[in-house]
Amino acid sequence: MKISIITPCYNEADNIENCILEVRNVMEDQLPSYEYEHIFTDNASKDNTVEIIRKFANEDHRIKLTINSRNVGPFKNMWNGLKKASGDVIVPMLPADLQDPPSVIPKFISLWESGFAIVYGVRINRQESLFLRSMRSIYYRTIQKFANFDIPRNAGEFLAIDRKVADSLLRLNDEYPYIRGMVARVGVPSAQVEYTWRKRYSGKSKNSMLDLIDQAINGLISTSKIPARIALIIGFILSLTGIFAAIVLAIVLSVHRGEMPIGVPTIMVSISFFSGIQLLFLGLIGEYVLSMHNQIRPEPPMYEMESINFDEKRD
Repeated sequence: MKISIITPCYNEADNIENCILEVRNVMEDQLPSYEYEHIFTDNASKDNTVEIIRKFANEDHRIKLTINSRNVGPFKNMWNGLKKASGDVIVPMLPADLQDPPSVIPKFISLWESGFAIVYGVRINRQESLFLRSMRSIYYRTIQKFANFDIPRNAGEFLAIDRKVADSLLRLNDEYPYIRGMVARVGVPSAQVEYTWRKRYSGKSKNSMLDLIDQAINGLISTSKIPARIALIIGFILSLTGIFAAIVLAIVLSVHRGEMPIGVPTIMVSISFFSGIQLLFLGLIGEYVLSMHNQIRPEPPMYEMESINFDEKRD
């Protein structure tokens, strides 16, 4: 049996060697009966990340490298690795900075051997700032509440999936794949492994706050129709409220014909409030439209500049 471990990377020269060695130690010490491949999908790094991986790949055929022609973001990068994986069980994302620890992988495999086609890694503790931890908690609760299917809270792309699940996902053609949501949508029996999300081994995250917001919005609109439905319902309620207020105002004016209500501040506040609500929901609906636009008119496809050790053919 074979395990595929995918590590997407971009400018991770400070972490790559430690990542390779720690995975090797875990696999050889705790899972010696399994073959494994450690696939690095490089997002056009500008430092010497590629040179370090190439050196290890030349010495060890289990280390595999593919280099993208341009930076396509973390999710498309993971997707590219998933397409190249040949294992019976696959870990779609092991970060180069090892915030998700390789020591959890044997627990994934144990549960997979018990018959679970999906084994989620659930981060019960995060070694990060209180602000980010709180924002992530709110987001995961929102996703879990609104999604049309069950996504375990605090689960990410660090998980294990059976070959059949991976093949099911790869039949889809998604320009911005939200992999944890796609995995959950498969709906097969799953299990969970709890662990602590560690501090980065070295360096800084390549995800800016804007990147995280973009990924969060994509996750929300790709897993649920409820935000758009909420916009429709609230818009309907506000419309009825406006009609009712107009009727009341007309009655008041008919009773007090000679008097003009002062109410200018009230009108200004009302206009600002309703305009803000309209812009908010137009923006929300725009995100759904933009998602469809990206699917219909995708960017020119990324191509692989170089591939190393991908000489094995998958059935």
